[in-house]
Amino acid sequence: MVTAVITVLVVLIAAAIALAGASVRVLREYERAVVFRLGRIVEKRGPGLVLLVPAIDRMVRVSLRTVTLNVPPQDVITRDNVPVRVDAVVYFRVVDPNCAVVAVESYLKATSQIAQTTLRSVLGKAELDSLLSEREELNEELQKIIDDQTEPWGIKVTTVEIKDVGVPQAMQKAMARQAEAERERRAKVINAEGEFQAAARLGEAADVISKNPTTIQLRYLQTLSEIGINQNSTIVFPIDLVQPLLKAVQGQEEPQQAQLPQGNGVAAPLTQSKDREAADER
Repeated sequence: MVTAVITVLVVLIAAAIALAGASVRVLREYERAVVFRLGRIVEKRGPGLVLLVPAIDRMVRVSLRTVTLNVPPQDVITRDNVPVRVDAVVYFRVVDPNCAVVAVESYLKATSQIAQTTLRSVLGKAELDSLLSEREELNEELQKIIDDQTEPWGIKVTTVEIKDVGVPQAMQKAMARQAEAERERRAKVINAEGEFQAAARLGEAADVISKNPTTIQLRYLQTLSEIGINQNSTIVFPIDLVQPLLKAVQGQEEPQQAQLPQGNGVAAPLTQSKDREAADER
């Protein structure tokens, strides 16, 4: 009899432990619980300790952390009929656990499918140049469209980024030739602008030099000295070009020599004293 009682007690304790294990749940800080009681949804619970009615309540865990969803590569034909292969990444999180469980069967799979179709639709309307150079605008447009479509499911799409754009090999060669031609065009334009500025400066210098012919001779001599740096060079001085310079120099020296006796006040008294001494000797 005692043995039967002990057996019953053990069974009851085991059943109580099993029921307690089935009715107690512990949720982490980033988790929420969607509880169904006899098929009806009740308020969301968590985090912390959650008590359930055994055999009556059913709980679904939902994570509120941001999910990183890799969109598989999609074959897209751009607006200018260029086939490309594009892959992207989508960042989203659950903001309403009840809608994420009730409104859609699998919010992860549904968000992935929406991202793929939206990626093909939006990028198919863009040209190849804008697809390569205007990714920020395209990312914002993709994010807005996907977020609007997933909002009824309690999903918030925070960011959409285009990771890679695969261009065919033939198109890559054509783009390389185009870039090379553009660089050559810019080089020619810069060279032409430099020549134009140099010609303008030379014109200004010619106007300054033409006002004084002597500067032309000095410039010529300076050019000859620059050429004569090499020891194997022979320099020829044309007399017609050197004579104006010599005349100009001589013309500046003669007035200086003529002014020296007039400016010296000692020369006249010395001459008069010598004449007096000669007269006294006679």
